[in-house]
Amino acid sequence: MLPEFVLTRHIPPINMSRVLNILSWRFLMSIRQVAQVGAAAMAFAFVVSGCSQPLSTREKSTLVGGGLGAATGAIIGAAVGSPGAGAAIGGALGAGTGALVGDQMQKRDVQQGEQQRQIEEQDREIQQQRRELEQLKQRQRRVDEEY
Repeated sequence: MLPEFVLTRHIPPINMSRVLNILSWRFLMSIRQVAQVGAAAMAFAFVVSGCSQPLSTREKSTLVGGGLGAATGAIIGAAVGSPGAGAAIGGALGAGTGALVGDQMQKRDVQQGEQQRQIEEQDREIQQQRRELEQLKQRQRRVDEEY
């Protein structure tokens, strides 16, 4: 026999097709929002890449970090219901991190370039000294031959 509260309470039937429609609509909306944020990030990157000067290492890293951060933030934000805010926060954090990493990479590149310049300069000086030594040896041979 059923308990009395079950008999007195009317429970409407669950319309599974409606539940599935709502869930699929929410899923599609989150995918659309992620796609929109991704498209906006790609458009921004495309516009910035059209600059007349080539981008420095720092600038490239900032753009890559911002794009990856925005995409990741949008995905995480979509999971909690706020992809726009997630993309904005992720983009800012990613751009900041990318700028720091790019700055270090650019400093390393400049340092390596300076070291390479010094090596080449020393190489030229060594070659010059070798030529001078050879000339001195030839002079010494001539002097030895004369005496």
